[in-house]
Parts: sequence; structure tokens; C-alpha cells
Amino acid sequence: MDLESFKKSTAPDSSFSPELKALWYDLHGDWDKAHDQVDQLDGKSAARVHAYLHRKEGDLWNADYWYRRAGERSPELSLDEEWEYLYQKYSQ
Repeated sequence: MDLESFKKSTAPDSSFSPELKALWYDLHGDWDKAHDQVDQLDGKSAARVHAYLHRKEGDLWNADYWYRRAGERSPELSLDEEWEYLYQKYSQ
């Protein structure tokens, strides 16, 4: 699904990965539901989206923990740029 279609969709597609569902809920203003998608998952991709969500929340200590779990550092991107980066990464 291209970015514009993703943004305009009225619900996350059942084929979306948990990471992509989290990004969809975040985009549509439901941080809690976005967080629920990745909160209990193992793996670097879930940790990466989890980190972004805590960074957006403003909980930088927790975000840094999740970035480390993902094997990365907090990016020097705006939140919008990071969201688009993650969308591109997990929509493939």
C-alpha cells in the first residue's frame, strides 16, 4: 500500500504487521492502541517502533532503552521524519 492510501485508510488492514498497525494507530491519534501492538513483542522491529512511540510520548529514557533493544541509537530526525522512515521500512 502506498503512503497516501495508508494515510487515508479508515482502518488498519488485517494483513498489516504489528509494527505497521502501530504506525497506523499512531498516525490516527491513538497512541495507546499503537503501543499495544508492539508492547509485548520480541524482536528488533517491534522494539524499534516501540522506541519511536516512547520518544513521541516524551519518555526519552524509555525510548532510549527500546532503541538499544533494537540495536540502534535515537535518530537525529523529527518525529514526522522518523515515522515516515519506519513506514517505508515496514511497509515493504
